[in-house]
Amino acid sequence: QLQLEESGGGLVQPGGSLRLACRISGVSQSELRNYITGWFRRAPGKEREPVSCISRRAKETTYEDSVKGRFAISTDDASNTVYLDLISLRPDDTGTYYCTTTLSYLCPRGQGTYRYWGRGIQVTVSS
Repeated sequence: QLQLEESGGGLVQPGGSLRLACRISGVSQSELRNYITGWFRRAPGKEREPVSCISRRAKETTYEDSVKGRFAISTDDASNTVYLDLISLRPDDTGTYYCTTTLSYLCPRGQGTYRYWGRGIQVTVSS
């Protein structure tokens, strides 16, 4: 059973940075290359929205417009871990961040359909 576990969230001041990690287990390193991995977030009172996606095989990354230039997604294939580096954080980045993955070659445009999800981790940007 494929499982995802997020870590690295917390409270940070505006302008600060965080590194979120998503450890994926239950799948081999070679199999995981056939999956895309994404990060979503749900801000208080809002619907969940896609933030970023990475495809290892297609060598593609995508970002939601409001995080372009501030967030960066990357992978450590040796440990089946996907990172999301967040810099220049703003209060409207506050929310629960979810890691998700699914079998696909390309990242979707928009929400897409992801099969496996982590439980989420809280990021709070506040002074």
